[in-house]
Amino acid sequence: MKRRSLLLGAAAGLAAPAVLTPAAPALGASGPLQPAWGTAPVSGSSLLRHNRASELRTLPAETKQVIVVGASSYTTTYATLEAYVRVRNGWQPAAAKLPARIGSKGFSDNHVEGVPTTPTGVYSIGPTMYGIAANPGVRFPYHRLVSGDWWNENPSSALYNTFQHSATNPGGASEALWKEVPAYTHFAVITYNMPPNVAKPVPNAGSGIFLHQFSTTAGNATAGCVSLAHDHLVDVLNWLDPALSPRIVLSPYAQLSRY
Repeated sequence: MKRRSLLLGAAAGLAAPAVLTPAAPALGASGPLQPAWGTAPVSGSSLLRHNRASELRTLPAETKQVIVVGASSYTTTYATLEAYVRVRNGWQPAAAKLPARIGSKGFSDNHVEGVPTTPTGVYSIGPTMYGIAANPGVRFPYHRLVSGDWWNENPSSALYNTFQHSATNPGGASEALWKEVPAYTHFAVITYNMPPNVAKPVPNAGSGIFLHQFSTTAGNATAGCVSLAHDHLVDVLNWLDPALSPRIVLSPYAQLSRY
């Protein structure tokens, strides 16, 4: 789904609490507005007032990290990203809340190809992270994009909703990933309409749902993805650990308890 700029929207940075654990990835290289990411909870009453992760009921037992991307309604394009770690007494915040943007038509329970909505649900993080720029220090395998790297968004293709390297365009609305600057400086794949959420992508059900960088300096609605400011995105990607089986939950707040 094309990530090119779809309208403006300012996103203010948030002040960060201090890092509490040496297990956290190193911070400080990507700018001054750094949240504290780690495998221990962040203290502070302002972070604990509304624990969204405590509403979740369907996460696998092995999941120790969860990202909640929520919004006030189905129709808004403004969202908040919250990261949590599982501790013995439940879920606790891993960092300050981050401003995010979602699809230009908000959330949808029935996302389809070509409609700029963000699909609701619980998803994994794809096994490989990608980016036009060099690996910023992620814990997942990382592929630096080169010419010929596509995301196949052609519903008629047997390789629909997959990464592929090809000398030719796979057709449909397939994306030339290496050309999407700055959105794809770095990104993670959200496993909507792909394994493990479905055994095989369903044609026309939607493709290419990523966690990526804003396409504009001010921040902008997307074609269905979740986007963050560059520094915030790098912090999130570096925090995610495949050994902790992370999940990402996308939902209006009023519907969050169904997950």
